[in-house]
Amino acid sequence: MDHRVDEIDKRVLYHLARDARNTTAADVAEEMDVTAATIRNRIHQLEAEGVLRGYLADINYKSIEGHVTYQFSCTAPIPERDRLAQSALEVSGVVSVRELMTGKTNLAVTAVGSNTDDISRIAGELSDIGLDIEDESVVEDEYHQPYSPFGPEDAPVGPSLTDFMSLAGGAEVVEFTVSEGADVAGLTIEDAVEGGLLADEMLVVGIEREGDVLTPKGETLIQTGDVVSLFSKSGLEKDALDVFGSQ
Repeated sequence: MDHRVDEIDKRVLYHLARDARNTTAADVAEEMDVTAATIRNRIHQLEAEGVLRGYLADINYKSIEGHVTYQFSCTAPIPERDRLAQSALEVSGVVSVRELMTGKTNLAVTAVGSNTDDISRIAGELSDIGLDIEDESVVEDEYHQPYSPFGPEDAPVGPSLTDFMSLAGGAEVVEFTVSEGADVAGLTIEDAVEGGLLADEMLVVGIEREGDVLTPKGETLIQTGDVVSLFSKSGLEKDALDVFGSQ
């Protein structure tokens, strides 16, 4: 049975996602009008239930001379996806693996290398364990923001650009949270296209809603709070995401 997350739990998760290193139990307790011991107990419960899985450092590898971050888009046989995801993590240089609910390119593997030979070695080892590498690209930068619905009422509710990736040929993939009041909120993907809100070169390739990953179709409804992955054949202008409430 899934752990029932209440408002105190949500606020704990919000602040830890915002800045885990500098968030104290006393800070959250004061905001929620409970004791610090209550907050510490909630953190332990969230950890035990697997809701709070860890505290990861946000490392800018690009700032370390000679290092580059790559993302490999890989395909694994569905029955073997979980096992191969774990095997990929054992490859030296791989820092994260994301399982995707698709038949093709269903694993996104992020790796860090110190030179091109290092990246080539990682690619070879991923192939050796049984992954088909469909595409690879340099990760230029990555942005994070806590999930605003879990935060206080005065928390920023604007767009949440959570990931950005440049692909070969000038294509880009962005991942962001649909803001309240966005033009596309409440519309189907098909309606958004017909209404000119989505340009021809844009393609919604993924929607995550309340922990579930949806396969986007024309009749799929875009809702406030959805985490949308958007592919564009050409570079996105700053105002291209305005319809999603993004800045």
